[in-house]
Amino acid sequence: MTNEQGSSAAKKDSDLIEEVLEQADEIDTNIVEKAEEIEDKVEVEELIEENLQKRLKQAENKATENWDKALRIQADMENLKRRTQKDLENAHKYGLEKFAKELLSVIDSLELGIQASTSDAPEVVALREGSELTIKQFESVFAKFNIEAIDPTGEAFNPEVHQAMTMQPSADVEPNTVLNVFQKGYILNGRLIRPAMVVVSQAVKAPEVKIDKSEDDPINLNEQA
Repeated sequence: MTNEQGSSAAKKDSDLIEEVLEQADEIDTNIVEKAEEIEDKVEVEELIEENLQKRLKQAENKATENWDKALRIQADMENLKRRTQKDLENAHKYGLEKFAKELLSVIDSLELGIQASTSDAPEVVALREGSELTIKQFESVFAKFNIEAIDPTGEAFNPEVHQAMTMQPSADVEPNTVLNVFQKGYILNGRLIRPAMVVVSQAVKAPEVKIDKSEDDPINLNEQA
């Protein structure tokens, strides 16, 4: 081998090495770029996943909020339904309350007229009997509409349905007993529309025992002995 041939072979080897190194650099660069692209994709995927998780959480919160609103609306509707039903029932049961109160004054007048008609004159007797018959008719009509009279003579005083007009001492009955009824009370379907005006008994006070002895009287020792 001549010197020229050796020099040419050495040059080819050097070029080959440089070419290999250049290709290696290109491979490394591609690998780095590929790695950066992979890292970017991972970051993008992470951002997308994070965004989706955030939206999912917001959707869940909104769904919970809407569900709570739906439950509250349903509860309000049920309460409104119950109140409306109760109002209708009360209107049906107590619709006659005002009208019944107006009729009570008529019955009171008839009863007062009967109490005042003590004469035995035929005209007065006929008037009394007519008033009694009218009261019976009123009572019959009241019974059809569940209007009950309260006449608690001899019963224990009940402040829920009785109104005490006065107290009267009495040894014949227990204290807080109704002795007399000034005016009857009335109940409509269990609701009080007028209390009974009554006289209530109270305990009779025991007489006070007075000891008439003067502290200034001298003491007789002989009497004590």
